[in-house]
Amino acid sequence: MTGADRGLFAPVHDEITAFDLPVTGRLPESLRGRYLRNGPNPLTGDEPAARHWSGGEGMIHGVRLRNGRAEWYRNRWIRSDDVAGRLGEKLLHGPRHLGTDCAPNSHVQFFAGHCLALVEGGALPYEIDSELFTIGPFDFHGTLPGGFAAHSVVDPRTGELHAVAYCWAWPYVQHLVVGTDGCVRRRVDVPVAGRPMMHDFSLTEHHVLLYDLPVVLAPERGRTGFPYTWEPGRPARLGVLPREGRAADVRWLEVEPCCVLHPVNAYEHDGGRCVTIHLVRHERLFDGSRTAPDGHRGRLESWTADLVTGTVRRQQLDDRAVEFPRADPRRLTGPYRYAYAVHEREGGRGGLGAGLVKFDVLRGTSEEFRVPPGGDIGEGVFVPAAADAAEDDGWVLAFTYEPARAATDLVVLAAQDVAAGPVARVHLPVRVPPGFHGNWVPDDV
Repeated sequence: MTGADRGLFAPVHDEITAFDLPVTGRLPESLRGRYLRNGPNPLTGDEPAARHWSGGEGMIHGVRLRNGRAEWYRNRWIRSDDVAGRLGEKLLHGPRHLGTDCAPNSHVQFFAGHCLALVEGGALPYEIDSELFTIGPFDFHGTLPGGFAAHSVVDPRTGELHAVAYCWAWPYVQHLVVGTDGCVRRRVDVPVAGRPMMHDFSLTEHHVLLYDLPVVLAPERGRTGFPYTWEPGRPARLGVLPREGRAADVRWLEVEPCCVLHPVNAYEHDGGRCVTIHLVRHERLFDGSRTAPDGHRGRLESWTADLVTGTVRRQQLDDRAVEFPRADPRRLTGPYRYAYAVHEREGGRGGLGAGLVKFDVLRGTSEEFRVPPGGDIGEGVFVPAAADAAEDDGWVLAFTYEPARAATDLVVLAAQDVAAGPVARVHLPVRVPPGFHGNWVPDDV
């Protein structure tokens, strides 16, 4: 899908604010906060990043829910200097890493009172306010030693934020721990060869898991599209770093060549002897195209790493092509049961998601909410009904494209019965293009 294609993948050109959105069904009273999702939305269609749907400047889309009402929908570009300049606005300036400045288009994370738009590759996050306006680049109060990452994990036990960052200029990847005060308290530089792309990582109670796989940075390709390439023959390995360990303490375990963009969760068992990881595994990606993440469709797998023997055992859990997996954030780093993932549409034309799948990884069962022909669904974000609610007692929120309206709905699914369909639909006045990741930001944080 190129930037020249229209339909669902075409960027939107206007920033809007709409109040008192119509709702079909009934919004749960416990949903009090903002659903935010980041994604690429090119300002123009003539730059290289716009040649594929997943490139372009970041735009945050948000819906505010409270007291059974959908109070507003907003969409706003992240104001990097380039975006602000092209919109004729005052430049915000601020800290930079290696002179890199971009409008982050990958994720949005709320932590320590700051709402951050995230991207990988050495750039800084950008902070946005409660109404999605850009505040500026954020370097964790001057404590961030370099760039940041597209994915981060808030440890539900300690409340700290973990991330693994990489950069084209570094001969290492960097594990970062941010304290609850919003300042980086720990960094570990782990030497790696060949500039591997580490889009995400996994965290357990005692370990950080690093995916050193055959997709590597190729900055020269950034002029024509995505700066990544599949490197045949490159060893594939899983790194096991003790949380409070040094780079020399990393154990590297051999795995079969593949690409992992998004793990679900990981946890230790058998007295710490083993680690189980649930993730989406691609046979390969970025193989042969300079402008798109071409490759095989991902499948949900379970990896069991035996930390005594140093071996990793794989098991495919489902035949469906899936991506964008999520779990209850309260269960991250420990044993859990349920995962939610987008069932990818074959070919990707007309949309990305054919449905949203709920997996029971303990029983090996699943159920699916399917969208109608011509529709689409994005990543599902789980929101518990209460802080102490059961693991699937809550709601799954996702954007869906509704072809009958030629616009987008925010659907609210009951997590205990995903296949039954939405208990509520918030009807947005516009189409939201396919994007990447988002989060729920409750009012009480």
